Amino acid sequence: MHPDLNLLIALDALLEERGVGAAADRLGLSQPAMSRTLSRIRRATGDQILVRAGRDMLPTPYAESVRDQVHTLVEEAQAVLRPPRALELAALDRTFTLRCHDALTDSAGPALLAAVREDAPAVRLRFLAESAADTEDLRLGRVDLELSASEPRQQDLRSEVVGSGTLVAVVRADHPAVALTPTSYASADHVTVSRRGRLRDPVDDALEALGLARRVVASAPTTAAALRMVAAGDLMSAVPMVLADAGLAAAGLRTLPLPLDLPPVPLVMSWHHRYEGDPAHAWLRARVREALAGAGVPVPAAD
Repeated sequence: MHPDLNLLIALDALLEERGVGAAADRLGLSQPAMSRTLSRIRRATGDQILVRAGRDMLPTPYAESVRDQVHTLVEEAQAVLRPPRALELAALDRTFTLRCHDALTDSAGPALLAAVREDAPAVRLRFLAESAADTEDLRLGRVDLELSASEPRQQDLRSEVVGSGTLVAVVRADHPAVALTPTSYASADHVTVSRRGRLRDPVDDALEALGLARRVVASAPTTAAALRMVAAGDLMSAVPMVLADAGLAAAGLRTLPLPLDLPPVPLVMSWHHRYEGDPAHAWLRARVREALAGAGVPVPAAD
């Protein structure tokens, strides 16, 4: 029920050296100690392992059949306990799963993918949309990296504020509005962006503080869907500033400054602490920071 895994190391040496004396020298043991270990291996396996043939010792058929497997197991165990090697990006073969707001995927995703393909051609990226409910995906290893507006509450998750987002009002290109006031903004019909289908967000709190209220006619699960609704009608939607350079003009849209005093929304990158010492994961986080900065996401000021 509780096998001594040290016997695998001894068995590997015995099968490689084909002799008790040579195996003992290899492992820094005395010959009597190695002989006792061989006896333990024989009892554990029910096989002689090595048998005398004149002045030599030969492996049994069973020993020959498990020789490669034993050697692989020992090498893998040693690799687990060995300090990590320098990261070789050209040879890195791995799939990373990232979950973030669709606006970030649209604006920073292409640059991130280009940087990853240049550094590590065998790496694959899976971009997932934000979930409609809180999940355990980071903890369970289903997601490697998450970008959201809040810091995680779980103690086993790590996080870093990597930017902030300012909201702007988006309207169709031929919308009559030139400049917005709180009153004119509130009088328009609005589309919210909410993965949970909420018809109210912090914009409504800011308007309420001014004694105003707006009419939200729809909620869309993604920014892209909300903007298509805006382009097709006389509507407004508040979206992150990062989308200002993401082809709005080509989509028949334009932006206006939001006439409200709203604090910037933090952009938080989160991951499980199991990846703290993982060079490949640290490399990915660095590429994400660079892609966000390149997309125009304001970088937080250093303390």
